[in-house]
Amino acid sequence: MVQVCLNGSRGAGDGAHVPLTPSALAESAADAVAAGATDVHVHPKSPCGQDTLSARVLTPVLTALRDRVRVPVGVTTGAWAEPDPAARVARVRGWTVLPDHASVNWHEPGAEEVAAALLERGVGVEAGIWSGTDGATRFAASPLGPRVLRVLAEVTDADPGSAVTTARALLADLGPAHDRPVLLHGEDGGAWPVLRLAGRLGLATRVGLEDTLFLPDGEPADSNARLVSEALKWLPHSGPAKTM
Repeated sequence: MVQVCLNGSRGAGDGAHVPLTPSALAESAADAVAAGATDVHVHPKSPCGQDTLSARVLTPVLTALRDRVRVPVGVTTGAWAEPDPAARVARVRGWTVLPDHASVNWHEPGAEEVAAALLERGVGVEAGIWSGTDGATRFAASPLGPRVLRVLAEVTDADPGSAVTTARALLADLGPAHDRPVLLHGEDGGAWPVLRLAGRLGLATRVGLEDTLFLPDGEPADSNARLVSEALKWLPHSGPAKTM
């Protein structure tokens, strides 16, 4: 499995190739799926370009994406999009169009409550376990662990010289991870070394402009589809998914 992470916290200042509007996100997702991505992760943006969990923003983004692709689509529930845990839960309960899954960062306050609200609504949970946090310990003790869709092992070490070592340590900290599938990925300078490690270990992974703005040779990436195409050179691949 290779997930495409379309935009993340990037904004207009990160370059014209970062998709932000519903139509741009849908176009980018369709191209990435045609290139071989089998899952989509997106950060819906408010009119001022900030990540948001608002149903008024989420609905047109999900509708536009589903008009173009027939693969699972997930969103973030990061605390930066809604710092108050109770308000974050209320946002989830107020969604009128549901994503297939949503990431929940287990080191953040309110993670258990947000995950429970998602599960109550039938939304799959990606348990985000970040390196350098106590997320792995919290997740190991969580009664919700066996119910999550998968674990996102997120290597926040952006140093290409040490990211793989950090990734191996994170996987060791995760241990059996409630026997859930693990998706391993890195960011910025660590994105490509960690992706290659995921390929060697036979783990799911992800790539996209959220995680890196550059191709493996250091050239700027002109699209999410180009990043997916490069990633698949290092990963087992069964062919592109269906687009509309």
